[in-house]
Amino acid sequence: MTNPHTINRNTPDTTAPTHGAGTLSVGDGDEELDRRLDAELTAFNTRATGIPVTELTVRITDADGELLGGLSGWNWGRCGGIEMLWVREDTRGQGVGARLIAAAEEEARARGCEQMIVSSFTFQAPPFYAGLGYRETGRIEGLPGGHADVSFVKEL
Repeated sequence: MTNPHTINRNTPDTTAPTHGAGTLSVGDGDEELDRRLDAELTAFNTRATGIPVTELTVRITDADGELLGGLSGWNWGRCGGIEMLWVREDTRGQGVGARLIAAAEEEARARGCEQMIVSSFTFQAPPFYAGLGYRETGRIEGLPGGHADVSFVKEL
């Protein structure tokens, strides 16, 4: 299905050498493109450093198998990163998030990581990460609409 916001331009990009006309497409989201870019960049980074990137996931489910919370991230060399952390609303404040982080940190240590990094918008969870020993390393103000994107690191 074609995205109604897609723009196709069959003219060469004049800012770089061309190898044919090419087609430029702009859209709202493209899962196939995201998977391809992830694979290509991961392969490039691994070739450049000799260090593979490994995915890391942690989940907590209830007795019925329903997801209470999850974490996805990665480790690359001696660094672990948290990409996404989510806890179901009715279980927030009950330690689910802290258990997810503790398990991710434990696994990162087992994989040889010496630090974990994460970023969180100010309307999300900066106090949560700070309370778990994460130290703010920077912030970008005004994203989105008056909030900030806050970066953290924790030495393991």
